[in-house]
Parts: sequence; structure tokens; C-alpha cells
Amino acid sequence: MAFNSVKNYYELLEVSVDSTTAQIKCAYRKLARKYHPDINKSPQAVEMFKQVTCAYETLSNPQKREKYDIVNGIFKTTKASTSSKKAQEHYEETKRNSNFETSNQQQTNKTQNKTHTKINQESKKQKTQKRGFSPIKAIKLFMAKLKKNRRAKENKKPQRGQNITTEVTITPEEVITGSKRVINVLTTQTCPNCGGHKFINGGKCSECSGSGEVSKRKKITVTIPKGIKEGAKLRLKGEGGIGKNGGVNGDLLITIKFETKSKVHFDKQNIYFNIPITPFEAALGEEIKVPAFDGVIKLRLPKNTSSGQKFRIAGQGIKKNGKVGDLIITVSIEFSHDLSDDEIKLYERLKNLSTDDVRKNFANGN
Repeated sequence: MAFNSVKNYYELLEVSVDSTTAQIKCAYRKLARKYHPDINKSPQAVEMFKQVTCAYETLSNPQKREKYDIVNGIFKTTKASTSSKKAQEHYEETKRNSNFETSNQQQTNKTQNKTHTKINQESKKQKTQKRGFSPIKAIKLFMAKLKKNRRAKENKKPQRGQNITTEVTITPEEVITGSKRVINVLTTQTCPNCGGHKFINGGKCSECSGSGEVSKRKKITVTIPKGIKEGAKLRLKGEGGIGKNGGVNGDLLITIKFETKSKVHFDKQNIYFNIPITPFEAALGEEIKVPAFDGVIKLRLPKNTSSGQKFRIAGQGIKKNGKVGDLIITVSIEFSHDLSDDEIKLYERLKNLSTDDVRKNFANGN
């Protein structure tokens, strides 16, 4: 857009000489948005923006506007005020003296230039003043409002809730049989007091402190499938953080960990299980229950079973690639640490009846 660097300030702002300060302010804001360098990429926009700003700074100040009108011979068409009368008288006097010598005319031009320069200097000072309306501040407020509106628009879009991660440590027995666990998870939910609106009666919600959300522990039942591997992740859809603006909830991600101290361990596809048995089960032989992938199975112990004896149950190990490992059980005889009087008497009877010396070979060094 072509423009004149000394264009009339009223023409620059596209207002009449009778415009009020409010009308001038409104016109300036419109042009400032039009020619702001961040919005208008035209090479001439920067200079045009400077000119309309300079024009506004002059015409928005009553004292500067009066000086400008006097220098440029501009009069209002409405009922003349005292200042406009003075301006008209000054202009008529200047017109009557238009036939003065060239030197006088040149002096007048110099005076006008000095006056105009003084106006520009005063307009620059006004930029740094905290009082009154600042055009630069208006532009900054306008741009900040644009960004705020853009963020508000984005915040209104449906947003998916965040995923929540946690860990669950299980026993090897649970690996074999599977189980159900009830876990406590810290979740974020919509504030029940303000309904997520953050404010109540113009003030911040006291329940959520204006966030619209509250933290709450939630009990969730988790099914641990049998044969699960350590480090595996279980995903519970919709059990994570709540969605916003109608967005779906996030998920709960559970990482499986194994207990380090256990009577069960794994070697490839085989499962090794240490099971305690009582002295009478070892001596008399007994049918005991053992956990397995296909449920609880029964193992028949033979008479005189010794501690540390191993039993292999085929096909009850880990299933992988169409193959199934075995379940290897090691039994250990364990005695009660809280025997009743009757049990002690029975052990005394067994002692008197027994003729076997279990340390015979040990004493002979064999």
C-alpha cells in the first residue's frame, strides 16, 4: 500500500477533524491490528504502523492535538471552542502575512518544523509514561488476548486422560495358579464440589483449590493370569486418569514383578517346587495337594519318604512353543515348634520303640 510520509494525521487514522478522543482511539486500534508486523507481512506495514501510532499519540493528547491543528490550519466544523477560535485567528493572521519576505516565510517554516519535532519528542516520552493509554501496551494486550483465545479453544477440545503406571509383586505360586489381586491406585477425578468448573460463586473451589480435579485412591481388582512372565504389563482400559471435555479416560498399566524369596523357581520350562511335609506324612505315606497350571493336583508320597526327596510330575510345567515342561517337587520334613503334651508323649513312646541308630555310619566315619 502506497502512502505519503507527511500525510495528514486525521487522514492517516481515517477519522474526521471533529472526531472525539474515543473515536480516534477506536480507529487507531483497528489500524494497529491491520498493520501490526506480526499480522501484516507487507514490507510497508512496519512504516505504516509507526505512522498511525505517531498520529494517534498526537491526536489522543488534547494539548498536542491543539498545537497540531494550529500549525496545520485545521479547524473543527462544529461549534468552535475557545482553542479552535484561537487557532482560526492564528491561521488568518498567518494567511494575511503570507506576502512577507522570503526570509520571514523560511523562519515560519523553521518554527513549524521545530514545533512538529517537539510534538514527536513529546510523543516518544509518552510511551514511557505509566499514566494514560499506551499504544504499545494496547498491541501487547491484543496479542496476549489472541494467544489466550487460541489456548482456550485448544483446551475445549476433548482430551484423553493420562495413563497411570504401577507395579504388583506376585508369588511364584500365583504364577502357576493365577490369582486375583485388589490394588489401591491413586487416580485423578473430577471435583465433586464444583463439578470440574474450578469456581463457585466467583471464587476458587475450596475442595480442589481451583484445579477442577481431586486425587483419590481407588480399589481395583486385577486378574493375574497363570503363566505370566516377570516384567509383563497388564493394561486395564479406562482405569487411568479421567478425560477432559468429553475425552476418554486413560489406562492403568501394571508391571508384574516376582518375589525374590520363594519356595518356587523356574528353569526354562520346568518348575521347581519345595513343599514341606510332616513327619507322619513322611513315615506313613500320604496324599498331598500341590498347586499346578491345571489347578490343584494330588501327589502320593510313599512310606518312609525322606527329606530332600524329589518327585517329577510330567506335563505340569510351563507351556511354550507347543511344548510343556515338568513340575519337580522337593519335599522337606518339618516339625512343629509348638507340640502339645500328647504329641510329646507319643514322641517319647516312639523313642522307646525305635532301635534304629541314624548316626551309626556317621560315627564310624562312613
